Amino acid sequence: MTFALVIGAGPAGLAAAEVLSGAGHRVIVAEAKPSVARKFLMAGKSGLNLTRSEDAACFVSAYGASAPWLAPMLEETGPMAVMDWAEGLGQPLFTGSTGRVFPKAMKASPLLRAWLGRLGAQGVEIVTRWRWTGWRYGAVTFDTPDGPKTLRPAATVLALGGASWPRLGSDGAWAGPLRATGIEVVPFRPANAGLRIDWSPHMEKHFGQALKAVAFRAGPLVSRGEAVISARGLEGGGIYQVFGAVRDGHPLTIDLIPDLDPGEAGPRFAALPSKLSRSNRLRRGLKLDPVRIALVNEFGVEARADPVGLVHLLKAVPVPVAGLAPIAEAISTAGGVPREMLDDGLMLKALPGTFCAGEMLDWEAPTGGYLLTGCFATGRHAGRSAAAWIGAMEKRA
Repeated sequence: MTFALVIGAGPAGLAAAEVLSGAGHRVIVAEAKPSVARKFLMAGKSGLNLTRSEDAACFVSAYGASAPWLAPMLEETGPMAVMDWAEGLGQPLFTGSTGRVFPKAMKASPLLRAWLGRLGAQGVEIVTRWRWTGWRYGAVTFDTPDGPKTLRPAATVLALGGASWPRLGSDGAWAGPLRATGIEVVPFRPANAGLRIDWSPHMEKHFGQALKAVAFRAGPLVSRGEAVISARGLEGGGIYQVFGAVRDGHPLTIDLIPDLDPGEAGPRFAALPSKLSRSNRLRRGLKLDPVRIALVNEFGVEARADPVGLVHLLKAVPVPVAGLAPIAEAISTAGGVPREMLDDGLMLKALPGTFCAGEMLDWEAPTGGYLLTGCFATGRHAGRSAAAWIGAMEKRA
């Protein structure tokens, strides 16, 4: 009996396996770690943000330069499809005030258990501690606890993740075997990661505090999210949404009064008695909290004595970035297999019958539901394409 092989048991790999088994094909999923979906489970510890409820065009635009490539896949498996899928597994959802969609359980484990139960019922076989090593004479090779193994599937879906959180399985080691076959792999770079800032000592008392009600800007990207001030710099969803532009060389600025323009802020600031300290005028006139005032003091030395300059500074506080968090600490990565190496079905042009999905593809998206939905979408798309490939092979046989 022919079978399909999925390598990697994260969200993209399991999504591909679900589609393939649902199409009536025997499926084997090979996972290098002792258990499946480790990064998925880790992401769910702080509340599993599955997707985002928003206008389709707005949703797709979050994928930036990759949007034209991913748009057809996101149309097949977009937010509504992800929500229907989760609820079909018996997991009720809720939508937060920002449009983020979460399971009511706020964890990944109940959803994963239900998902694995469905896959088992569909006959999917999962083997663990099988580390993929490449190909030999047309066969797919693995190192396993029982020694080297080879498989000859009718189709293979590679869903091996990016290069972030290597301890959970996404170590990027798959790039070696692919490059050995002549397939281009774009070097990995961190995405959705923190920024290193060399704070002065007076910022220490603010470490661990949230920076709210601001807008982060870098190049063409703007984020109204929040960030946390840490000893190493800035971290959190607000930073992740502009991280790619900072990584690519654009300066970072923070608008501390995003809902006011200078014409409104200036009179408010000037109307308060000059005998008040600058911090009190910022607090009382512009409603700045201590964390935002600390940033003014940290990066606005030249504008301190100039009320007009100070107000303009508040709209674009320049933040000197000393560096980026390393890939191992990033939530995800940019880089991987580029679009040019694949056909529209995510099949490698140089390796007919071998498909790629998930974070090993060269795309990136911010957190907030976009990243995980992209993994589901590419996994399902690769699974559909692999099923069609097997069906075409069987007709020719």
